[in-house]
Amino acid sequence: MGYGLNNTKDVPVALPVGYFSQPYVRLECEVTLQSRRNTVTVSVGGVKVGSQQPVVVQSMTNTDTADPASTADQVAALARAGSQIVRVTVNNDEAAAAVPELMARLADAGVDVPIVGDFHYNGHLLLAKYPACASALAKYRINPGNVGAKRRDENFQTIVRLAVEHNKPVRIGVNWGSLDQDLLTRMMDDNARAQSPRDAKDVYMEAMLESALRSAALAEETGLRHDQIIISAKVSVVQDLVEVYRRLARRCDYPLHLGLTEAGLGSKGIIASTAGLSILLAEGIGDTIRVSLTPKPGGDRTEEVYVAQQVLQSLGLRSFAPQVTACPGCGRTTSTFFQHMAEDIQTYLREQMPVWRGRYPGVEELKVAVMGCVVNGPGESKHANIGISLPGTFEEPKAPVYVDGALRTTLKGDTIVPEFLEILENYVAQRYGA
Repeated sequence: MGYGLNNTKDVPVALPVGYFSQPYVRLECEVTLQSRRNTVTVSVGGVKVGSQQPVVVQSMTNTDTADPASTADQVAALARAGSQIVRVTVNNDEAAAAVPELMARLADAGVDVPIVGDFHYNGHLLLAKYPACASALAKYRINPGNVGAKRRDENFQTIVRLAVEHNKPVRIGVNWGSLDQDLLTRMMDDNARAQSPRDAKDVYMEAMLESALRSAALAEETGLRHDQIIISAKVSVVQDLVEVYRRLARRCDYPLHLGLTEAGLGSKGIIASTAGLSILLAEGIGDTIRVSLTPKPGGDRTEEVYVAQQVLQSLGLRSFAPQVTACPGCGRTTSTFFQHMAEDIQTYLREQMPVWRGRYPGVEELKVAVMGCVVNGPGESKHANIGISLPGTFEEPKAPVYVDGALRTTLKGDTIVPEFLEILENYVAQRYGA
């Protein structure tokens, strides 16, 4: 089934800088989302990935997996934020040995999220040496470019045989920073001898696709089922990401994992990831996504989960939490009161969601408007489920509240925020409580 917004209208732009903290930007355009590309469905620890399922949000820890306590804490935080799958690094004996304890800690904490092992160079050795690790993980991620230079196929097949033995799916994750150099050299040499050589970047992309699809075919020849394979082909430039995934989507029906590799810091990483993912998702390409943000020292790893969710919610593909429409402010709103109120309401919604999600099914589709003056305030409030329009500078100090498009009441005085939150809480209970 396709998605469409065929009439010109105001739509939100996905440029989040935190958890739903970016105001909507007015943009006149026509948006059409294409039908999802057809894929098989892969089960990752019970989470279904494929075109017949909602696009899955996943993330990755940056803790030392050999420290199962800190890793379990971060996995739990990512899961609470909404990550449906979490990947951990398994790079040495200590990390592999710690995976069973990690899983036990998560189980004790009541955290039920599939854990994926990220393997490079020595995955064939670690999975064979630590069968408890191989059994505990929900999926193995293999980079065919670095499973060993001299015995690449043999090492790759060893991992696949262990996946077959433990009935685990795999993600074949090609990355242009660690591409199979033998394959790339051969394809570059063949291209140089051609009568009409292609652009070097074009050959590079084709080498990525060849590595991914050849590895998938080898995995199936080794015994892995067709519906146990997910593919990714990550680059760090938006235009290249779009192009490589468009080509990949035309050549297979495996589910595709999307994401820029090394997206970057702060707003750069958020904007680049949003730009690339949005184009592909709007074209129906992509079955699971990750926003690979570089956190500030000591920064919150969960931000990448919130950004990924906001991308999907802004495109209308999924709903995760109530959306708050807030104007950016102008010379009519020199008071910062409405900004503080918008922040307070967003914080309130975020804190309530863990309770509301179980108690009020559908509440994630709630739309709230917090506007700063009478120019767009009443109109935006009427379009939301519940909205408030605050007084601008030098305007009469009153705040009309609209519920389902109709004026409900007008608030005044120093208790506008708690009174509005009470109205909001009652509305949620009445609308979604049944």
